[in-house]
Amino acid sequence: MDLATLAGLIVGIGAVLAAFLMDGGSLGALFHLPAVIIVIFGTLGAATVTTSFSTLANIPNLLKIVFTASNSNSIQQIDSIVALAEKARREGILGLEKNFRQTSNPFFKKAIQLVIDGTEVTQMRNILETEMAYTGERHQTGIKFFQKLGGFSPTLGIIGTVLGLIHALSRVDEPGNIAIAIAGAFIATLWGIAMANLCYLPISDKLRYRHRQETESLELILEGMISIQSGESPRMIRNKLLSFLTPQQRYNK
Repeated sequence: MDLATLAGLIVGIGAVLAAFLMDGGSLGALFHLPAVIIVIFGTLGAATVTTSFSTLANIPNLLKIVFTASNSNSIQQIDSIVALAEKARREGILGLEKNFRQTSNPFFKKAIQLVIDGTEVTQMRNILETEMAYTGERHQTGIKFFQKLGGFSPTLGIIGTVLGLIHALSRVDEPGNIAIAIAGAFIATLWGIAMANLCYLPISDKLRYRHRQETESLELILEGMISIQSGESPRMIRNKLLSFLTPQQRYNK
C-alpha cells in the first residue's frame, strides 16, 4: 500500500468534511442521490466518449498502480546489471541465458535477450527506445483519462445545480420547501468540484509520477545493457549508472 496516496486522500477529504461538520453541517445533507448520479456517472459517460471501453476496463489496474507502493529500487537494479556485466566478462555473453530465464521484468528480459543474440548496439538502442515509447503511450492513456474526469466533473456539477434550481424554482408556490430545494441543488456543484480536486486530478498526477519512476528505471536498464553489449568494464558501468541517482540515493545505498 502506498501510504502517501492513502494519507493524502484521508487528509484532503477529512479536512473538507471536518470543516463542514464544525460549521454545524450534517453528513447526510451531502449525500443527495440525484447529484451523485449526475456528477459521477455523467462524468464517467462524458470521459468514456473520448476514449475506449478497454481504457474503462483498465481502471481497476490503474487504481492498483496508484495505491500500490513502487518496488523499484535503483541501487538493486544497478547491482543486478553490474553482476550481469561481471558474469558476461567471466563466462561470455551466452552465460547470461540463466539470468534471462530467471528475470521477471519484461523490459529487462528483452534487453538481456538482445545482448545474448548479439544485437548491434545502435539497433539494440532503437528497439528498446521504441519499447519505452509505446510503454509511455500506454501510460499516457490512463493519465489523460483521469485528467478528463477532472475536467468534466465540475461542469457536470454545474449542470446538476442548474437542474436542481429549475426544480426548486418550479416550486416557488411552496415557500417552506424552496430554500431546502435550492440548498440541495448546490450539492451537485460541491460533488463535482470535490471529485475533481480530491480524487481525479490527484490520481492523474500520481499516475504521472509512477510513469516517471518507471521511465527512469527503463532508462537505467537500457544504458546498462547497452554498456554490457559494448564491452565496458563492470566498474565503468557502475559509475555510469550511478550518475542516474541523486547524491542522497548514492549515499544511502
